[in-house]
Amino acid sequence: MPESTPNDSPSGLTPLSELGEFGLIDRLTQDVKLYHKETLKGVGDDAAVIDVGKKVILLSTDLLVEGIHFDMVYTPLMHLGYKAVVVNISDIAAMNGIPKQITVSVAVSSRFTAEALDELYKGIMLACERYKVDLVGGDTSSSNKGLIISISILGEAKKGEVVYRTGARPNDLICVTGDLGSAYMGLLLLEREKKVFQANPDMQPELEGYDYMIGRQLKPEARTDIREKLAQLGVMPTSMIDISDGLASETLHLCKQSGTGCRIYEEKIPVNPQTRELSMEFRIIPSVAALSGGEDYELLFTIDQKDYNKIKDAEGISIIGHMTGSAEGKAMVTSDNKQVELTAQGWDGMKNEGAGSK
Repeated sequence: MPESTPNDSPSGLTPLSELGEFGLIDRLTQDVKLYHKETLKGVGDDAAVIDVGKKVILLSTDLLVEGIHFDMVYTPLMHLGYKAVVVNISDIAAMNGIPKQITVSVAVSSRFTAEALDELYKGIMLACERYKVDLVGGDTSSSNKGLIISISILGEAKKGEVVYRTGARPNDLICVTGDLGSAYMGLLLLEREKKVFQANPDMQPELEGYDYMIGRQLKPEARTDIREKLAQLGVMPTSMIDISDGLASETLHLCKQSGTGCRIYEEKIPVNPQTRELSMEFRIIPSVAALSGGEDYELLFTIDQKDYNKIKDAEGISIIGHMTGSAEGKAMVTSDNKQVELTAQGWDGMKNEGAGSK
């Protein structure tokens, strides 16, 4: 009898767990065809790009599911509404565009009250006010599984200013905004206090002094400021993506879409000092939290080497490596000068580093 393989199952069908999120997306979209010349970009980037004449419309959507993307034990509804909008705005920022309009669809179970949804929409409206985005429609439905939020967003950009994931070239510099890993450490703090509460409901959470990391998890901000900052510096990214799934995963996305390899340098990855200290308390290597943690919603982008002098001293932007030819592979150079393969470890892999899972 032949040995069974991981893909074998009694029914001969493929479990979704063997594909993973991105493998599933690739499978479902491999035969997608575009029928309209106005559709300049469909599946495969942070947003679809549609030609409407002198400019392009950017379109993206995100789905947040209770128990998968958020936990109501420690997520205030106002914060959740705010974050649900921000993650969509971040997609438009990653295309070098300007966010304009959103629609909001909500499926909710009977355990939620009208007042609870008022709180959710307060957060949504606060984000709309902060980023000057119009709420123009949506839908509501009942749910048997708690709360589900789906937001679609429209943005715009000039045709020549859209930045895709596909434009990176060998020797381009790899840059990142802000710092990484703090959102993940914020999640670990919240999960830790949740376990304490479940063991003893009379215990008060010990979160004092961790406002930055908690805020990065519960109320992130989209980097809509980077578009103007790069324009002032005279720098046009060759490729760009937002960091929702971790630095490693997003870097590999750029490499795959652009047909390149990469080298990033561990010592160059920006990590907040408090995040670094706390990660060591959790027995997690700080760079691992940055590489695999996710939900930072910073921007990862590449630039031509000739723009090095324009950006090297830019506040809040770090140069962390460079692109290579695809044959040179995708690797990180560690602080002790060892070269290791860059892998999209993701949330499940983080469990092996002593962390929780999303």
